[in-house]
Amino acid sequence: MKTKAGFVAIVGAPNAGKSTLLNQLLGEKLSIVTRKAQTTRIRVLGLITEGDTQIGLIDTPGLFQPKSKLERAMVRAAWDSLEGADLVLLIVDAAARQPDAKVEAIMQELAQRKQKATLVLNKVDKIRVEKLLPLTEQLSATGMFDEIFMISALTGDGVEKLKAKLLGAMPAGAWHYPEDQLTDVSERLLAAEVTREQLLEQLHDELPYEAAVLPEAWEERKDGSVMIRQTIVVMKVGHRAMVLGKNGARIKEIGSAARAELTAQFGRTVHLFLDVKVDERWQEMGEYYRVFGIETK
Repeated sequence: MKTKAGFVAIVGAPNAGKSTLLNQLLGEKLSIVTRKAQTTRIRVLGLITEGDTQIGLIDTPGLFQPKSKLERAMVRAAWDSLEGADLVLLIVDAAARQPDAKVEAIMQELAQRKQKATLVLNKVDKIRVEKLLPLTEQLSATGMFDEIFMISALTGDGVEKLKAKLLGAMPAGAWHYPEDQLTDVSERLLAAEVTREQLLEQLHDELPYEAAVLPEAWEERKDGSVMIRQTIVVMKVGHRAMVLGKNGARIKEIGSAARAELTAQFGRTVHLFLDVKVDERWQEMGEYYRVFGIETK
């Protein structure tokens, strides 16, 4: 059988819906999704294998003007994902009605790189058609996009049409991964991301996004279950108190919710143990970045 294979980089501003789109395309939850901007930190590769075609979908951190070392590493990882990509999807939040400064900066960078892209206007379920057309015409007039799709990554509207375009655009070549593989991200790191998702969801307004979840131990047990130990790292003593909650109530809630999702995701019993520590300088230390698979320079 002649096969096709390629990679698609999904880029866009924070909260444009990149991770939601990845999950919708895969039909499975792989990237974490929260209300908080800049949730995605690691490069997540999701794999679609249908018929004779395999697509590697690369979900990237949101593109914005970085300030900290962590943010610079995240943005650099996102731009690096374009190298070797056969197709680039620029996801734009259509509900915003006008491209903001972040979207314009991304488009300028794409233009400087002479990078053609496919434009995906997301969240069309939140805007009336007559409001959407001016935005479509404005972005189309730039001449940067080979095609424009209007979708709702949340509801799935328009996603199958986009998926068909991706499958048809992949070049001839051998598959890079086994047919039944969903991602190249380790289960240890995926589990840490699930816990971080619960951390951000339950402490959305109180806790800065700078908190990290580190995988510490993974033990396979004879009964088929798995024991996972993770450490939540925060930058201030006050943040640690928030995560723990009164008499440890909050961290128990975070652990319970993460444990339930991991059990469903892995299809077996998960024993999850969480610790919380304070490290004011964790964002400046290379060992943390290596855990996330982020390169520092």
